[in-house]
Amino acid sequence: MRFARLWLLLAAGLAIVGVVAGCVPSADIAAGPDPEPAVQPPPPPPDPPRAPEHPDFTLSGRAEQGAVIVGQAPSDTRMLTFDGKAVPVAPDGRFLIAFDRDAGASATLAATLVDGRTVERSIAVTAGNWRLEHVNAPYRGGASSDADFERRRPAELAQIAAARNMQVDSNGWRQKFRWPVTGRLSGFFGSQRIYQGKPGSYHSGTDVAVTAGTPFVAPADGVVVLAASAPFTLEGNLLIVDHGMGLSSAFLHCQRLDVKPGDRVVQGQPLGTVGRTGRATGPHLHWGLKWRDARLDPGKLAGPIGG
Repeated sequence: MRFARLWLLLAAGLAIVGVVAGCVPSADIAAGPDPEPAVQPPPPPPDPPRAPEHPDFTLSGRAEQGAVIVGQAPSDTRMLTFDGKAVPVAPDGRFLIAFDRDAGASATLAATLVDGRTVERSIAVTAGNWRLEHVNAPYRGGASSDADFERRRPAELAQIAAARNMQVDSNGWRQKFRWPVTGRLSGFFGSQRIYQGKPGSYHSGTDVAVTAGTPFVAPADGVVVLAASAPFTLEGNLLIVDHGMGLSSAFLHCQRLDVKPGDRVVQGQPLGTVGRTGRATGPHLHWGLKWRDARLDPGKLAGPIGG
C-alpha cells in the first residue's frame, strides 16, 4: 500500500517535469530567417561650387602715366568699365587698360557680375617725369606755309581718326612688344617740345635715330589700318597698325611703306624703311602708341631698347 502511493507520487512529478520541459524549444529545431537589414539612404550630393565671396581683379603691370596694364576680370563678369567707360573683355577674361601721359592721380576699374554684384578697384597712378626738348624744325613741318598747313591738316587728322576708330580682331596686345628698330634714342616720350622757339605739344612717341633706308618691323601682331598714300604735313609717310583691344602703333617719317591697309602682320615682319619725311631734322623712326585716346610710352611695353 505504501509502495503504491510512492509510485503514484513519482509518476506525477515526472509528468510535471515533462510539461515544463516542453515549454523550452529544442536545440534541434531550425531558427527562423534573420530580419532583412535596414536600407541605408544614399549619401547627399556634394554642394555645387560657390562663387568666391570676394572676387577681385588680377592686374599685371605698373599703374603710371604712359603705361599699360593687362588684367584678368573676376569670373562671371558681365560688364567691365574703366573710369565709367566700357572696356572689352576677351573670352578668357583678359582685358587691357592704359594711362595717358596726363592721366590723373587715380582711376577706377569696375566689373558688374552676372549675379548683379559690382566689384571695384581703385588704382593709384604714378606721375611721370617729363623732359623739355628744343627741336630745330619748322612748327608746320612739311607744309609750305601756315595757309597750306591749315588747308591740308583737317583731312589728315580725319584719316588718322578713322583709322584709330576701326575695330580689328588681333591678339597682338597679348604679346611682349619688341622694338621695331634699334639705335640711338633721339627723342623721348612725353617731353615738352619747343620748335624753333615756338612751344608745341608734348612728344607723343619715342624717336630712334638710324640711317635712312633702315628696315623697321612690327613690334607685335596686328592689322594695318592706315598707310599714307602721300606724306602728311607733320607725320610724313605714316603707318598705323592696330594690335587689338584699342591698342595701336604709329610709325612716322618713313621713307617707304611695304604694307597696305587691311594687311595682317606678325611680330618681326618688315613694314617699311626709316626716313625723314614730314617734320623731321634727320632720319629717324618715330614710334607712337595709343590706347583709345591715351598716348603711351613705347618703352614701357618694349622695355629698354636693345635689351
